[in-house]
Amino acid sequence: MAAPHSTRTDDWWRDAVIYQVYPRSFADGDGDGTGDLAGVRARLPYLAELGVDAVWFTPWYLSPLVDGGYDVADYRTIDPAFGTLAEAEKLISEAAGLGIKVVVDIVPNHVSDRHAWFRAALAAGPGSPERARFHFRPGRGENGELPPNTWPSQFSGQTWTRVPDGEWYLHLFTPEQPDLNWAHPEVRAEHEDVLRFWFARGVAGVRIDSAALLTKAPGLPDFVEGVDPHPYVDQDEIHDIYRAWRAIADEYGGVFVGEVWLPDSERFARYLRPDELHTAFNFNFLACPWDPERLRHTIDDTLAEHAPVGAPATWVLCNHDVTRTATRYGRADTAFDFATKRFDTPTDLALGTRRARAAALLTLALPGSVYLYQGEELGLPEADVPRDRIEDPMHFRSGGTDPGRDGCRVPLPWTADAPHAGFGTAAASEPWLPQPDGWARYAVDRQGADPESMLALYREALLLRRSDAGFGDGPLKWLPAGEGVLAFARPRGLVCVVSLADGPVALPPYERLLLASGPLTTDGLLPPDTAVWLRV
Repeated sequence: MAAPHSTRTDDWWRDAVIYQVYPRSFADGDGDGTGDLAGVRARLPYLAELGVDAVWFTPWYLSPLVDGGYDVADYRTIDPAFGTLAEAEKLISEAAGLGIKVVVDIVPNHVSDRHAWFRAALAAGPGSPERARFHFRPGRGENGELPPNTWPSQFSGQTWTRVPDGEWYLHLFTPEQPDLNWAHPEVRAEHEDVLRFWFARGVAGVRIDSAALLTKAPGLPDFVEGVDPHPYVDQDEIHDIYRAWRAIADEYGGVFVGEVWLPDSERFARYLRPDELHTAFNFNFLACPWDPERLRHTIDDTLAEHAPVGAPATWVLCNHDVTRTATRYGRADTAFDFATKRFDTPTDLALGTRRARAAALLTLALPGSVYLYQGEELGLPEADVPRDRIEDPMHFRSGGTDPGRDGCRVPLPWTADAPHAGFGTAAASEPWLPQPDGWARYAVDRQGADPESMLALYREALLLRRSDAGFGDGPLKWLPAGEGVLAFARPRGLVCVVSLADGPVALPPYERLLLASGPLTTDGLLPPDTAVWLRV
């Protein structure tokens, strides 16, 4: 195990490229159709060649997998579908040997209904100490038949479920994910111990799921639209929790990235004060449409809200919850909003892919750190998962109108001519989610042999980013540019130009073209939906 040290001296996280692994869909090492740690370990050289600094694993803990592993039954046990704790420790060590750090996912707002604490709470009954770790309440109405309050769900559907003895318990997500009571000292102590458990095993960081939801208003008052403060989002008391966590992280040199969805930039920045979280995801950029004014405004806002607390921005185009970039950018509405996801949305995939290539260079040229979701480097589109194979609870809780998130979670293609595009080791074992027809054309081996592929673009971009000190954390200066064009300078004479114009545009004078997301015109102009890195 890694020995803790008293102060953090390595700010690698300020400009890191962190690759997100969704273990079920990355690589199947034992041939059972489900991705696992053996598959990840075998593919670590691929990640090293890609050029990432760290890998973030979505939950690999013991779980019934009702919500993709975000229903945790035991934070100190690896789910048998993925491997063992000993194998996780080997993975952490082997990754470190290749210069890759490991970030794990902690889910503090809720646990699985199969967690030992919740099973004990159900057995103990009303008024018991076991139930005090959760939010159990009597119902309203003449016979307690109505939920205790009117809180909306983070998914579709209800936030309260009634148990046989008549009490109700709170779950902001699915009924299988009961919310913990963060006013209870045992809840705080347990999670602090879990952090130490994983930091002691050598993880470099922790991603915090639903980081703004933990604490609830005393008395659990009704939710009223438009009335502040919100009864369970961004309660002031939550910052005491993260100050305690930061002290633990600093013992081990660990870092945090929070999943913080907040429209208020000042409230958002509070999570990034020097004694709280190191970084938080930038969802405004992720959801931003492919529009030059909106993109520039979002970039400016992001940098401005981070500046007062001295935290680096994070940039991300896609993750395990969000429509894949190549598909989203090929639609009439290129923004992202969970509420607008629907089946059979028309998509121009060639256009979306061209824009996704340009967006890759835009994102990697911005100051701060970048999160890269598995398969984005392959240009994977959102898959149309057959309705009878969908597993995501968002689909079912919407009454079937929302396609859910499985379309961005389809197993990766590794070898074009192998069964199931090389995802697993056994031809007879179909992947847990079906791969669409033609998935093999995105395979790693095929793209690795094509210098014009999306994979080749990402590899070259990451190599340049790592080798040139002008990239990463630091200043950004906007440059004069024509309508529909974004142009900005980074240190050491680096310039990024991205055209969202209707026609070809002239580039500024430059000494060298470092990288382009697509070919220039024959007379050296930048075509629409194309980006370049220049040395001026």
